[in-house]
Amino acid sequence: MESFDVEAVNRRDRQEPLYAARKKIHPKRAEGRFRSLKWVIMVVTLGIYYLTPWIRWDRGEFAPDQAVLIDLYHRRFYFFFIEIWPQEFYYVAGLLIMAGIGLFLVTSSVGRAWCGYTCPQTVWVDLFLVVERAIEGDRNKRIRLDKAPMSAEKAVKRVSKHTIWLLIAASTGGAWIFYFADAPKLAVDLFTGNAAGVAYATVAVLTFTTYTLGGLMREQVCTYMCPWPRIQGAMLDEHSLTVTYNDWRGEPRSRHQKKLEAAGKSTGDCIDCNACVAVCPMGIDIRDGQQLECITCALCIDACDGVMSKLGLEKGLISYATLNDYNANMAKAVNANGEIEPDRIRNSAGKLIDTLTHTNWRSIIRVRTMIYICAWAAIGFAMLGVLLTRERLDLNVLHDRNPLFVTLSDGSIRNGYTVKILNMMPEPRLIQLTIEGLPGARLIIPDIKDNPEDAVLLPAEPDQLETVKVFLSMDPKTLTEQKTPFRFVVQDINGSERDSYDAVFEAGESK
Repeated sequence: MESFDVEAVNRRDRQEPLYAARKKIHPKRAEGRFRSLKWVIMVVTLGIYYLTPWIRWDRGEFAPDQAVLIDLYHRRFYFFFIEIWPQEFYYVAGLLIMAGIGLFLVTSSVGRAWCGYTCPQTVWVDLFLVVERAIEGDRNKRIRLDKAPMSAEKAVKRVSKHTIWLLIAASTGGAWIFYFADAPKLAVDLFTGNAAGVAYATVAVLTFTTYTLGGLMREQVCTYMCPWPRIQGAMLDEHSLTVTYNDWRGEPRSRHQKKLEAAGKSTGDCIDCNACVAVCPMGIDIRDGQQLECITCALCIDACDGVMSKLGLEKGLISYATLNDYNANMAKAVNANGEIEPDRIRNSAGKLIDTLTHTNWRSIIRVRTMIYICAWAAIGFAMLGVLLTRERLDLNVLHDRNPLFVTLSDGSIRNGYTVKILNMMPEPRLIQLTIEGLPGARLIIPDIKDNPEDAVLLPAEPDQLETVKVFLSMDPKTLTEQKTPFRFVVQDINGSERDSYDAVFEAGESK
């Protein structure tokens, strides 16, 4: 009989869990230049998102007057004076490539600035925190409220907070669907119950995701769901500006600096007040060095600068710095024994001396970033050039396959073609259809009476594809080859736009 190892079972039961339980973060409101910048970006980005569908743009009576519209039913994308058709999707691909290169440029220059300032997750979390602080108070009050037993006051605050969160989430989903239909009409249909089921489903899904990700999960989205923290390491180098705790100046930290200094001991500028930790929306301590969770929002810089100002010390204990600058300053502060001595970088008045600037923006202009800038600009100018010179008239021709040709009773040979004329303008046009390179050919369109033999005028409806059946007949005596190349040509008679299509006239074996 095998012995039962009780100790082994106990060791197994004492193992750490695979996933750590979430510790709720209560970030304190910060004040400073970076917090002000985040307020401006939040207002601007949310304003663009919520208000853009309501902007009007006059395109005439034959096109929608919504400035930005993704018209899936008619397969159009309208952006102010620009109209994109499905076959012009390469513009969207170009914009996505530019966005990717721009993200690489920003990250290699100033770290995860996208994550800290303009990422939708960051913006909506900031908005939800505004609501939370307004109802439950700042950090300490929210911590006490969480620990307090349920009461009428606590219930009212929680219900109020989550109700407003749900309203924000619902307005987020509602604003999204307004990009895909006429906003005023869809808003009326939405609130009167006449909108399509897919509209209500989209609002419901986006309400759930916005409320869950922005209100409940918050920093977990950035840490566990977003792949960018893992990718950013490949984008950074020793010249990239990142939020950095300058321990060459702050260590050794102590809350009793005056006592230690009186005892003749050297101390750094950090007083271990944890202000940088209190304002961090990710709940990390920047003094532990670069971390996966850091989104480079720089709120810790604002918090630390405020403390330094109160202590009469120079700002920049936490700052944007490059690895090169950090290493150079660290080399000056470390003594022969490998210990940090802040006095080595201060003068008799306690001021910093001979230290490199922590916001050396010249580090942005280097070979790597210039390559990104040039690639980004090249794609942008190329797309702009194509956009400004593109034709809004398109022609496509399909030859009849069965039969390829027909011999008529008078001995002439007839070929049939399906001609498709695409008018990509939001206005009606009169298009002239002619043929070139096939002398003696007779052009016949059965749907048009009394049409001439060499040219036909066809009406083209705004933003429509016109399809016509065209027959060409030739005297076989004038044909010297089994296949004679020629060209269909269409032209706007009131403008200079024209397009052509190379085709072939089939005559069979020559006799």
